[in-house]
Amino acid sequence: MFWQAGSSGSLLEATRTEEDATMDPTSLVNKRVLVTHADLFMGPTLGEVLRERGADVVTDTDPLETPEAVDRVVAAAGAIDVLVAHLAVPAPSTPADEVSEAEWRTVFQRLVDPLPRLARAVLPQMKQRGAGKILVIGSASALRGMKRTSTYSAARGAQLAYVQSLGVELAPAGIQVNAVAQNFVDNPTYFPPEVQAKPAFQDRLRREVPLGRLVSAREDALFCAYLCSPAADCFVGQVFPLCGGWAVR
Repeated sequence: MFWQAGSSGSLLEATRTEEDATMDPTSLVNKRVLVTHADLFMGPTLGEVLRERGADVVTDTDPLETPEAVDRVVAAAGAIDVLVAHLAVPAPSTPADEVSEAEWRTVFQRLVDPLPRLARAVLPQMKQRGAGKILVIGSASALRGMKRTSTYSAARGAQLAYVQSLGVELAPAGIQVNAVAQNFVDNPTYFPPEVQAKPAFQDRLRREVPLGRLVSAREDALFCAYLCSPAADCFVGQVFPLCGGWAVR
């Protein structure tokens, strides 16, 4: 509830805010959302759009490389209605026979290992309430083969498999787990301005992406906000490609 002492319109504004949350199933008013790796990838735009939709957004930038780090972050966030498991790492471009143990381990440590730890940390409170959402921000690289991306694609694929399994397990408890599998979305981690400016990239965009352009960060974040809302209570273990038609399954 919004309240400001001494303001004659505050009570009316508070009533309207609560009415909006009741009337609009896509509203995130009174929802606390935790966004991880919030300084990378889609993090800044996600935080901005989720707040616009009324959410109380907790953003965290810890790399989450240990179980203890995950526990600290979740404990500090308090009561979490929605976990946006937003995990990012620079994508290696390594021939398969040159992938090192260090590369493989690092990518999985950043993209895969935090997922079960985050679930263990947030699920007790969600199960107690009989409600909650986990949205994983993944990659369409798990849906379509690309050269020199075996490490990254494998890790992103593990994320999606985890979501599908966890989703069907937790649906009876009133908890929805889903994922967005994105590519060719404007973001500073994977498509910084210097990459977008290259003629080779522009040619690739025209050749491979039916949309003919990058999906904007805001378009992406608005869809994610919808999946975090009560309007998306019906989705169970779903993987939603968001990539301008680059991958459609």
